[in-house]
Amino acid sequence: MKADVGLTARRGGFWNTLSGRFLMLTVGFVMLAEVLIFVPSIARFRADFLTMRLEKAQIAALAQLAAEDMVTPALEKELLANAEVYNVVLRRDEVRQLVLSSPIPTPISDTFDLRVAGPWELIRDAFVCLFDPDDNIIRVIGYPVQSAGLLIEITMDSQPMRRAMLDYGARILLLSALISVVTAFFLFLAVQRLIVLPIRRVVSHMTAYAEAPEDARRVIAPNATVVELRDAEEAMQSMQTQLTGALRQKERLAQLGGAVAKISHDLRNILTTAQLFADRIEGSADPMVSRAAPKLVGSIARAVALCESTLAFGKAEEPSPQLREIGLAVLAEDVAEAEGLAGEGPVTCLIEVPATLLVHADYDQLFRVLSNLVRNARQAIEATGVEGSIEISAGETVAEWWIRVGDTGPGLPEKAREHLFEAFQGGARKGGTGLGLAIAAELIRGHGGRLELARTDRDGTEFLIHLPKQI
Repeated sequence: MKADVGLTARRGGFWNTLSGRFLMLTVGFVMLAEVLIFVPSIARFRADFLTMRLEKAQIAALAQLAAEDMVTPALEKELLANAEVYNVVLRRDEVRQLVLSSPIPTPISDTFDLRVAGPWELIRDAFVCLFDPDDNIIRVIGYPVQSAGLLIEITMDSQPMRRAMLDYGARILLLSALISVVTAFFLFLAVQRLIVLPIRRVVSHMTAYAEAPEDARRVIAPNATVVELRDAEEAMQSMQTQLTGALRQKERLAQLGGAVAKISHDLRNILTTAQLFADRIEGSADPMVSRAAPKLVGSIARAVALCESTLAFGKAEEPSPQLREIGLAVLAEDVAEAEGLAGEGPVTCLIEVPATLLVHADYDQLFRVLSNLVRNARQAIEATGVEGSIEISAGETVAEWWIRVGDTGPGLPEKAREHLFEAFQGGARKGGTGLGLAIAAELIRGHGGRLELARTDRDGTEFLIHLPKQI
């Protein structure tokens, strides 16, 4: 609790919190509603006040008419005092008659006819009266009750009505303030229960999860009853679950990277020894050995380079490419031969690369890229159990070289397409790791180019390599 109070203080106090602002908005809107109610109600109060004066004056006038000459001046004065008016005029049978009268201290300042006054006139007149502090004499005209005549007219002081209106307004505003405070209090409790507490729960879960994101027990379990908050909790649960899985995979990859680096180190030493023996047999007089020796030396050299690259990858990333001009047709033939596609078989490799086409690239890295693509294509075709072909074609434009590797295989499954160039995610065959395409894409990016899936369907798959002529 102390921590929450301190955090609230640092962020600008209670009024900058969701609860504080909601409380202010609630009070403000309730008061606005009460003001909108107050405006017509004060006008209605004034109209009722004047109507009551007319009724009291009518009773006094009828008493005078009933008694005729029996009403003494003192009694007439008492009747006017009880009605709180100066004069009463009653029109009956088209005859206007001053029934009760007394001296008027000042001239009449205004006349109000309640018979024709509409809502806006009543509101306007009510606020004019409220803001006028002078004691004026006003004339009020209205209809008598019980059809006791055609009209009744009185003169009266305006200040008693103004004082009554001020007292009524004060009571209305006080009641409005009380209603707004009570409403705001209960709404505040409701917001605390329905919104603020669930949000604080989400925040506490986020804080706890941040301390140990690899701990699956700290993933939030949605239980909010408010639809929007539950959607937020479910989205957060999905994000935390994915992040936890990714962190675990990163940890496994780090452990695997360490193991691969150790294996690559020892394998490099073994291959170095094999390379020494291969160098010795390269000078053999046997024609078959002399033809195979350069291929063997090249394969061992690439294996050694691969081990060294793996060690470098364990440190940071693939080494920068050593760019030089290479013949793409020769490279494609070497890849086909290395993958066992140079002769006859169920899978054939068609190379349509101009013999004069030269690209500016790293030979070993581009060899690895094409080997990965061709190997994947061969394995996909072999898995179908029918014959097929792989085609390597290339060309150039003003801005780039392009290399296309296509096959007649079954196409990539939907799951493989979603994470095609992600390590351990985009494996297209059972037991595959997905490393080949991830490494190939990284190597091409190192050349400033890009590797993309051009097409995949039931008729086969095509990958397209773009290599810029200027990096």
